[in-house]
Amino acid sequence: MASTNSAKAPNDIPLQTVGSAGELLSTESNDAHFGDGEQRVNESALPPVDGGPKAWAFLAASFILEAIVWGYPMSFGIFLEAYLKDPQYNTHPHASKLLPLIGPLTTGLLRCAGIVINPYCSRYPQHRRYILWIGLLLAVGSLLGASWCDSVPGLILLQGVTYALGGAFLYLPLTVMLSEWFVEKRGMANGVIFAGTGFGGIILPLIFSPLITCYGSRNTLRGYAVCVGLMIPPLLPFLKGRLPISSVRGPLPRSSGDRRAWNNGSIWALLTLNTLQGFAYCAPLIWLPTFANELTLNSTKSALTLTLLNGSSVVGRLGLGYLSYIVNPWTLAIFQLLTTSILTFVLWGIFSYKFAGLLVFSIAYGAIGGGWTSLWSGFVQRIAKDDLHLTNNIFGLLLLTRGIADISSTPISTSILSPRDEDRTWKLGFNVGGGRYENLILYVGGCFAGASAFAAGAWAVQRRLKRHEHMP
Repeated sequence: MASTNSAKAPNDIPLQTVGSAGELLSTESNDAHFGDGEQRVNESALPPVDGGPKAWAFLAASFILEAIVWGYPMSFGIFLEAYLKDPQYNTHPHASKLLPLIGPLTTGLLRCAGIVINPYCSRYPQHRRYILWIGLLLAVGSLLGASWCDSVPGLILLQGVTYALGGAFLYLPLTVMLSEWFVEKRGMANGVIFAGTGFGGIILPLIFSPLITCYGSRNTLRGYAVCVGLMIPPLLPFLKGRLPISSVRGPLPRSSGDRRAWNNGSIWALLTLNTLQGFAYCAPLIWLPTFANELTLNSTKSALTLTLLNGSSVVGRLGLGYLSYIVNPWTLAIFQLLTTSILTFVLWGIFSYKFAGLLVFSIAYGAIGGGWTSLWSGFVQRIAKDDLHLTNNIFGLLLLTRGIADISSTPISTSILSPRDEDRTWKLGFNVGGGRYENLILYVGGCFAGASAFAAGAWAVQRRLKRHEHMP
């Protein structure tokens, strides 16, 4: 930190020239971001990054909010199982194809909205507080509305679209504020927040399943709406950025590094890889409870498959988030994608004809496949370095491509679900339900295998290009 004895000590600097790591950035061209009587801030008075009570409080509150917002769509397979048995919904034309769309539509739109909300929260940080409250109202209102809805299109609109919009308003500002609080430990912090999704996915299926059995899906939705409305408001005082926003009117001008990054093939390789991974990952989350039902399991055991998958993903996200700053993320990506492909073919395709085998698959799939999003920080840090503006833009595109893949994967998985005509006597996961899920298992495993091959090829090309750059 600069000495305070200098007549022009950089401790008194424009607000936006304090970097996310507390670094002193160039003040050139930043005056346009402040009004008359430009407010200045003492950099030493800012809360510390990568630690301190306020940073940890932000991280803890973000973890809980993530669990609340994302736990519901990650547990939608429980509601899908109930909807497909409910005459109110399953008699609707094309119900078997439309109802499975709701969960992936929610997760997809939650992510896709980042391409709009992230830049807006960066440019207008003074609006973040209002965005959070609007998101809370939309989330609660959509759940209550869905509980009184009698039509499948209405459920899609309320549970799939409106809830996603409310959840995005609650969740996405956190990804922008996180970059202010954590720099060197950003991978770890991202892993903790993303682990909130898995934690919500552990608890909520175990809660939703008995509640739906006893009180029905409608009353369960109403109860959850009340819980959301009561649990989120106490978190909001802790969900704020590290930098004061009283004088901030916009982000730093686009840096030359930002412009150069878009000519870097690694970012486009990462976005392509992210899309391929997204096409595969969501399918088991939607269909595992239904697959378990084919084994004549009760609703509690069906819910347990989803609980264990989401629970083990907590370990995977924390572990990969930590490793992404120690090990090259391309190495981790290749290992993760290839391993997930193998365990899908072997554990789901062969051994899941019994409940024990299905549980082993759920745990392994969540622990290995569920940690993908925690690798994002490791990739982005190597591309954007300490450029906060570029970091937010890349994260927005990662969310967008993953969201598109989530939404697109469900019509694909639904269309390939079909029983085989021939008798299946071998006891294999491929043959459960008369072979109805065989194509789905092949699709998921094949997508992961293709993504792994693409990652290996992209990494090889990048290493070759770097060697050429260093050649005399």
